[in-house]
Amino acid sequence: MHVLLAPDSFGTSLTAREAAAELAAGWSAGAPGDEITVRPLSDGGPGFVEVVHAALGGTLEAATVTGPLHAPVPAAVLRVGSTAYVESAHAVGLGLVPADRRDPGRTTSRGVGELVDLAVRGGARRVVVGLGGSSTNDAGAGALVGLGLDVPALALGGAGLGEVRAAELRGLRALRERLGGVELVVAADVDVPLLGLQGASAGFAPQKGATPEQAQELERSLASFARAAVDALGDALRPDLIDGTQPVRRLTTAPGAGAAGGLGFGLQLVGARLVPGAAFVADAVGLDDLVRSSDVVVTGEGRFDWQSLHGKATNEVATRALRHGVPVVVVAGQVLVGRRELAAAGITASYAVAEAPDEVAAALADAAGSLRRRTERVARTWSR
Repeated sequence: MHVLLAPDSFGTSLTAREAAAELAAGWSAGAPGDEITVRPLSDGGPGFVEVVHAALGGTLEAATVTGPLHAPVPAAVLRVGSTAYVESAHAVGLGLVPADRRDPGRTTSRGVGELVDLAVRGGARRVVVGLGGSSTNDAGAGALVGLGLDVPALALGGAGLGEVRAAELRGLRALRERLGGVELVVAADVDVPLLGLQGASAGFAPQKGATPEQAQELERSLASFARAAVDALGDALRPDLIDGTQPVRRLTTAPGAGAAGGLGFGLQLVGARLVPGAAFVADAVGLDDLVRSSDVVVTGEGRFDWQSLHGKATNEVATRALRHGVPVVVVAGQVLVGRRELAAAGITASYAVAEAPDEVAAALADAAGSLRRRTERVARTWSR
C-alpha cells in the first residue's frame, strides 16, 4: 500500500517536517510493509519558508527584524532566482510572544514589512509573503512602517488605529508607486475577510489574547483605519469596473484580507495580490502527482476546527485527493469538526491525538510521541 504523509505544522509543538517524521515513524511501526512518501506542507503560516526551500531549493539569507513586542528577532529571506520568499511568522509568530504578554492591541507587524523591504533591496522582482500564525491584529499597519511609510504611530499595534486619519497616510501613494515594479504575492493561510464575524478581530484576536470587549474595539479600529487608508490612496485604487465594487469594500472583503491579523489587507494597499497559501504550496511541491499515485493520503495539524475548512493545508489536501478519488485521513492534535463537515470537505476519517479535554495537556507534553503512537494505531486500521 502506497501512503502519502502530507501534514502541516502542529501549532508551536511540531514543525511540518517534524510532524511528517513522526507520522512516518508511527505508520511504519503499525504497517511495516507499506511504502511511504513524506511531503510536509504549509498554508503560508509557520514553516512556509522551510517547506518551499525543501521543494524549490534556493539560498537562505539570515536577517534580523522587529518582532511583535518591538524587540529584534531572527528571520530569513529565501531567494530562488529573482523571486524571494518570506514568512510572516518569522517576524510576528504567536510563539514569539509569551502567553502572559499576548495583547493583539499592542503587537506590531512592522517586521513583516522589513522582511519584504530586505527582499526588494536585495534585487527581488517578485516577493511571495506567507501569512499565518500571527500574534498581531493591526491590519498590516505596522508592516507599512517597515516598508518605509513614515507614520510611527502605525507600528504601535491595532488598538490606536481608530485615531489615524487619511491626511496622516498621504505617503501611502508614494510607497505604492515605489513598489510598483515588484510583483507582491501574499500566500494567505485562511480565506477570511478583514472585518465581520469571521474576520481578523472577531475570528482570531481571542486566541491571541484579546478579551471579547477588546476584540470589538479592534474591529472598530481596523474598520476606521481601512477607510482612512483607502481615502489616502484616492484614485490609485479604482472601483471594479465589472461589478462596481468600491475599493474599501473590495480590499476588506477579499479572501485572505483578514489573514495574520489583517496583514493581507495591509499588503494589498501597496499592490499585493492575495492567493490561497495552501494551494500555492501544494502546487510548488507537486502535490497532485503525489496524491494520484497514492492509495491513501494522511494529513494533519495541531487543531482541526472551523478554521481548517477556510483555506488551511488539510482542506487543500482533501480537495485534491477528492479530485483523484483517493481517501484522506486526518490525524490532528484535536478534532473539533463534526462528521457532516468532514464528509463535505472530502475527508474520509479523522483521528484525534487527544480525544478528551483532560488528554490535551498530556499530549502537548509529549507531542512527538503522542502523534507517533496515535498514527501507529491508525495505520493498523487502514493498511491492507
